[in-house]
Amino acid sequence: MFGIIGSGSWATALAKILTDNHHTINWLVRSDAMTEAISKRRHNPNYLNSVVFDTSLLNLDTDVSKVVSASDYIIIATPSAYVADTLKGLSKKDFEGKKLISAVKGIIPQENILLNDYLEKEFNVELKDYFTIMGPCHAEEVAAEKLSYLTFSGADEPMAVEIAAYFKTDYLNTVINDDVYGVQFAAILKNIYALGAGIAHGLEYGDNFLSVFIANSADEMAGFLRNVGIHNIEVGKHEGEDPVTHKRKANYAASVYLGDLLVTCYSLYSRNRTFGNMIGKGYSVKSAQLELNMVAEGYNASKSIYIINGNVKAEMPIAETIYKILWEQLSPEQGFKQIEETLI
Repeated sequence: MFGIIGSGSWATALAKILTDNHHTINWLVRSDAMTEAISKRRHNPNYLNSVVFDTSLLNLDTDVSKVVSASDYIIIATPSAYVADTLKGLSKKDFEGKKLISAVKGIIPQENILLNDYLEKEFNVELKDYFTIMGPCHAEEVAAEKLSYLTFSGADEPMAVEIAAYFKTDYLNTVINDDVYGVQFAAILKNIYALGAGIAHGLEYGDNFLSVFIANSADEMAGFLRNVGIHNIEVGKHEGEDPVTHKRKANYAASVYLGDLLVTCYSLYSRNRTFGNMIGKGYSVKSAQLELNMVAEGYNASKSIYIINGNVKAEMPIAETIYKILWEQLSPEQGFKQIEETLI
């Protein structure tokens, strides 16, 4: 049985997919009031309220230990900044024999590490028991049942195939790979670049500039991935057939890398693009956060990647400038004048 930790828009979308496939889920929600609202009205009152649930398939709880205990597969779908607080009441023993599935598209900002490294450090979760669910996929389009793709990654690729099968629907296709580190870093970086795309839009740059900005962001992302040891980043080159899925092996042109970057930079559903647009229009970070009323993962990620890159030493003028706009009070106008000079 699946347990879902989190009750925001992405968690709600994943709950919809699983229950559409008639799977009963244990779902950690924020409050007793939310439990009551979902039970009575059959939808999440705060997110994706067009999604109507069969409540007979929902075991709702506000106690994370109960959700974890009752579940075999545990999906973590909270914003990265809240993961540590959400899991702090659990012990190493609670995760024994469980499969952990990350739907977190961010980095643990308190320690600047990926979720799998955090879970290994705090709870002894081994990489063989850790999997990821990545995009490109917006929760709002899942709610509307528009055809989408999810990428499932795991060092234990046959188990990733098994997990993915629970999510296959008429409106959702699944893709499998074993690149746990690559897909997570790509998901983190694309949020930073999407935030930058939003800033550019707020500054009234046009589509011609944005296309060059995103292309250069993709190149910068590939350079970072190469420096951290990710190898499948050459566009147009596929290293044979995947032994499990029998498809071409994914490379950097695949949907989970380049596709997710594109949709997050362009889509009006993208909260990072929306957040950046406010910054470009002159909002302070604090006022943009209050206005958005959702977490833009690219904000904290920009600082974490800036720190991590001190060791990785990739050339990242775009991400570095976005960090300085958000954290060091560099004006968006001046920052993007600097970015203009780096684009090729």
